[in-house]
Amino acid sequence: MHTLRVRDEFRRAQLAIAALFCVLGFQYATWAARIPALKSKLDLSEAEVGLLLMAAGVGAAASFPLVAALTRRWGSRRLAFLSALFLGLLLLALAAAPNYPVALAVMCADGVGVGCLNVAMNAQGAALESRYGRTAMAKLHATFSGGSLGAALLASGTSALTSSVALHFGVAAVLVLLLAMFAEPALLTEEEAAPDADGADGDGAKKKARRSWALPASVTLWMGGAMVFGTVAEGAMNDWSALYLKDVADASARVAPLGIAVVSVMMVLARLFADGWRTRWGDGRVVRLGSVLAAAGLAFALLVGGVVPALIGFALMGLGLAAVTPCVYVAAANQGSDALALVAAMGTTGLLAGPPVIGFIASGSSLVWGMAAVAASAVLVSLCATRIRWKPVAAEASGTAGTAGTAGASGTAETAGTAEAGA
Repeated sequence: MHTLRVRDEFRRAQLAIAALFCVLGFQYATWAARIPALKSKLDLSEAEVGLLLMAAGVGAAASFPLVAALTRRWGSRRLAFLSALFLGLLLLALAAAPNYPVALAVMCADGVGVGCLNVAMNAQGAALESRYGRTAMAKLHATFSGGSLGAALLASGTSALTSSVALHFGVAAVLVLLLAMFAEPALLTEEEAAPDADGADGDGAKKKARRSWALPASVTLWMGGAMVFGTVAEGAMNDWSALYLKDVADASARVAPLGIAVVSVMMVLARLFADGWRTRWGDGRVVRLGSVLAAAGLAFALLVGGVVPALIGFALMGLGLAAVTPCVYVAAANQGSDALALVAAMGTTGLLAGPPVIGFIASGSSLVWGMAAVAASAVLVSLCATRIRWKPVAAEASGTAGTAGTAGASGTAETAGTAEAGA
C-alpha cells in the first residue's frame, strides 16, 4: 500500500514538472512560429528580426545573477510557477507591442523569464530524481519537444482560421496559464537544508547559500563547458543541417528539411529511453559515449558525403546528444542553485553563439569545415565529461522510493508535501 502511494506521488510530481517543460517548449515555439507575422506587423527588416531574436538570447544569458538570487529566496517551486505565469503574460505583451523598441523590451524580458523557468524546472527535475531515487530527467526534456510540437500545430491551425496574432497568442497564453496552474499543486517544496558536497552541516550550507557571490568551482566550469559545447552542437544542427543537405549533399528542396526532422525525432525518441540508460550505465558514461557517437556519426557523414550518409550521421547526432543536457543539469543541480544557474546561462550562451560561429567558419572556408567544428564540439563535450563528478551508478539504482534526498536545485532537500517516509 505504501509502495503504491509513493509511486502515485512520484507520478504526480513527474507530471507536474513535465508540464513546466511543456510550457517552456510551447511558449518558445508559439512566438517563434509567428516571426513572419510579427515582421510584417512591425515592418521590420531582416537585421531587425535578427536583433529581436538575439534580444531573447541576451536576456536569457544575462539572467544568471537574478536567477541565482531568486532561487535562493523563493525556491524552485515558487520560481517555476511565477516564471511560467510571466511567460504566458509576455505572449500577450508581444502581441500588443505597438512598435519595435517595445517588442525588443518584451523579448529581452522573455529571455529572462526563460532563464528563470529553465533553472527552476531543471531544479525540480533533479529534486524529483533525488527524492525518489529514480531517473526521470531525460523524459522531462522530451516533453519540451512535445510542447514545441503542440505549439507548431496550434500555430498552423490558428493561422488557417485567422491572421490575428493577438487571437493566437491569447489562446496560447491561456493554455500556458492552465498548464502552470495544473503543475503548481504537485511541485516539490524545499524543506531543511542538506549537507553540502564537503559534508558541511545544514547551518553551514545555509551560510554558504547566503553568500552574494563566489568564484565557481572548477567542476562547475567543466559542467558549463560540457553544456556550452553540447548546445553549440545541438543548435548548429538545427540551424545548418538543411543548408548542408541542400548546398553540400545536393539534396532536393523537399529532402533538405529532413535534416532537422531526423535530428529532432531521434533526440525525442532517445530521451524517452535515456533514463533507463542512465540507471544502467550511469550519467557519466551516457554523456561520454553519447557525445563520441555523435561526433563519429557526423564525421562519417562529412567524410563519405551524399544525402543518405548525411541523414544517418544527423540521426546519430540526435541520438548521441539527447542525454547530454539532462545529465549535465542533474550534475549541476547537485552542486547547488548558483551552479545550476551558471551552467544554464552558459548553455543558453552556447545555443545563442554556436550557430553564428559555425556560419563564420563556413564563410571563411566551407560549410563542411563548419560542420566539422560541430563534430569537434561533440568531442569536447566528452572531454569535459571526464572532469565532472557524476553520481555513481549504484547510488542511482539503489535509491528507495519515498526517501528524502539531497535537492540539487537550491542546495536544499526537496520533498513532496504529502509524502512522509514510513507513512
